[in-house]
Amino acid sequence: MQRTVTMKDVAQKAGVSVMTVSRAFKQHASVGEETRKRILKIAEDLGYVFDSNAATFRSQRTGFVAVAIPSLNNANFADTVGALSEVLKDADLQVLLGYSNYDIHEEEGIVEQFLRRRPEAIVLTGGRHTQRTRQLLERANIPVVETWDLPEDPIDHVVGFSNAETMHDLVRHLVGSGRKRIAFIGGDTDGDTRGADRRRGFIRAMEEEGLSPERLIGAGEPPISMREGADAMSRLLGDYPDTQAVICVSDLSAFGALTECARKGVKVPDDIAVAGFGAYDISSVCVPTLTTIDPHPAEIGRKTGELIVSLLRSDRGKENGPIRLKIGPQLSVGASSN
Repeated sequence: MQRTVTMKDVAQKAGVSVMTVSRAFKQHASVGEETRKRILKIAEDLGYVFDSNAATFRSQRTGFVAVAIPSLNNANFADTVGALSEVLKDADLQVLLGYSNYDIHEEEGIVEQFLRRRPEAIVLTGGRHTQRTRQLLERANIPVVETWDLPEDPIDHVVGFSNAETMHDLVRHLVGSGRKRIAFIGGDTDGDTRGADRRRGFIRAMEEEGLSPERLIGAGEPPISMREGADAMSRLLGDYPDTQAVICVSDLSAFGALTECARKGVKVPDDIAVAGFGAYDISSVCVPTLTTIDPHPAEIGRKTGELIVSLLRSDRGKENGPIRLKIGPQLSVGASSN
């Protein structure tokens, strides 16, 4: 049987130390580019495969950041993970992704699995978790970043915004346009904690304006689809035909609401204004264009990545305590509420 080629074999052939070979495979700054290319060519010729598991064991570093998101097919979360990955890649870190399907108990199991693999840091979506999840992360002794939220009692670091406050912007915009009978379409449960915060924010904003928040239309289990948005809009028009505006928990449900209005001959925005959340591509190409909130998902990912790299390089979190970076979502007014 042919003997397995080792790193020592590559080092002897290249005339360098074993440490230099190891650094060449990890693109270490102390190895010149020409030397690195020569080492990699020799390794390829010899059939050597770098053992990343052994390197991890020796260095006590795994080289990955664990990220838990609620959904794999949400464009906002995809933008966040994409921007985060780009920043981490430049720091020689990779993303390990898990999704919870909007279930904090499922998230608990994902976090436990993550920790068994010893990540450099963990990123969570949202600020509400099971008590056991919090305990596991508080004892993990690695940076933890909660995103897409501004929890009152964060586990560690935060990069996000108040979902409730974004509804205040939408309510003020609609009231300012002369509309007072405003409804909200969202999930039936609190599984989507950020969606639940938007519903609570809508209720508070309406009460602050001296208006009734009773027009709450449940659209099913999160995430709310276009179909469910259309069904909810049909019920809203049937139960509250004098409604002047509706805020939907997401742009997808808002697009469903728009199409239902078109089917029923309800004019948007003349008969009823429609607003969403997320600034998805569909909001700018649908007819009419959709009033929405842009939460800047890529900025969330980029700032989260920069924070993690900074924490890992300088122990900044241990020295100065938890860091709270606030993102500023923006109201984008479309033709659906003019």
